[in-house]
Amino acid sequence: MSEKISVPSRSTVTLDVVNGDLIIGRNAIVKGMGAPPKLKVLGTVHCEGGNVLECDLSAENLEADANVTIHGDIAIENKIEVENGRLEVYGKITASRIDIDNALYVNKDLVSEEIDVGGSLKVGGAVKADGIDVGGSFMAKGEVNVNTIDAGGSALIESKVYAKTLDVGGTAKVGGGKIDKIDIGGSFESTSPLEFKSIDVGGSVRLADKSKGHWIDVGGVLRVEGDLNFESIDVGGKVEIKGSGEGGEINVGGKVEVGGFLKLSGKLEVGGKVEIGEEVEAENVEIGGELRARKVLAKNSVEVGGSINTVEGTIGRFVEIGRGGEVRGPIKAKQIHVGKEAHVEDVFGEQILLKHGAHAENIYGESITIESDCHISGGIQYTKELRIGNNVSMVKPPQKVDTIPY
Repeated sequence: MSEKISVPSRSTVTLDVVNGDLIIGRNAIVKGMGAPPKLKVLGTVHCEGGNVLECDLSAENLEADANVTIHGDIAIENKIEVENGRLEVYGKITASRIDIDNALYVNKDLVSEEIDVGGSLKVGGAVKADGIDVGGSFMAKGEVNVNTIDAGGSALIESKVYAKTLDVGGTAKVGGGKIDKIDIGGSFESTSPLEFKSIDVGGSVRLADKSKGHWIDVGGVLRVEGDLNFESIDVGGKVEIKGSGEGGEINVGGKVEVGGFLKLSGKLEVGGKVEIGEEVEAENVEIGGELRARKVLAKNSVEVGGSINTVEGTIGRFVEIGRGGEVRGPIKAKQIHVGKEAHVEDVFGEQILLKHGAHAENIYGESITIESDCHISGGIQYTKELRIGNNVSMVKPPQKVDTIPY
């Protein structure tokens, strides 16, 4: 037969098994029996608030009107619901659903299908759930396995995270893992290798070495502490990859720094400056400012508004240097356009155009056009056609040859 037991307010009682519901008055203390002490309730536990349970607790449901503290583990078959208060558990929690108005603190592991906390959620162990919805901050020291995490404030997870979605209004930090979709309003950091599908962050992103994913969209700065494998990077400010980068395409408004090599199957488009420690390879390279690398290799085109500085040269089908630009290292392409008053060294190509006032050292081409007021400090060799404008300065006469060293 079902029973209902009431514990008076401000009292202390010891219970073992309740064959029904348990009502605990305000500021009452309940103790269990055995070692460790346990309390089993076959119905619902209702706490009026300010209650302390000094035992492990198992029940169908746990309800509270205000703050509750439990010194032990709790296993709730159905739902935990706390209105106008917080729940502190100095053990682990297992429940089907959890709904807390204010805050939830769990010293050990937390297992639940749905977790909804109006304020902050702090877990000292691991978390396993379908969905976590937190109005404020979410902190966990152990591994987190969930479907979705939605935090209005911040998220700090010291271990790995395995989730489909991480959506945080402020800042988020994880210990690596695998997250399909990452959407952060402020900054995001992963301290260990992370596998992802998409990262969309308004501020800054910091990734660990050996991270890999598909799409990265950052409003400010992207920093990678080692190698990165990706499909697309779109950053408003700066990209810094301390190791090497391999992927599809990069579009950056400011600056790109890569310590090793950069290999792309698509385009490299940067509004400002690019510094690559080793070779850069891409379908198309379009740089508004300066490009530095050991070697530049483009399957199609290289267009640089400022300067190029290489050791082994710039190679592509089409290379264009902007007005007043400066190139150190040879240029090799089928078609080369050197802008007005630009300075280049050795040039090798099929069709070569030096615009007004440009400077070059040696030019080797099939068809060469040199506009007026250009200066050639070395030699000119061509196989088909040479057109020279007025006031072109040459240290020695051009030579028509059978072949060029292209």
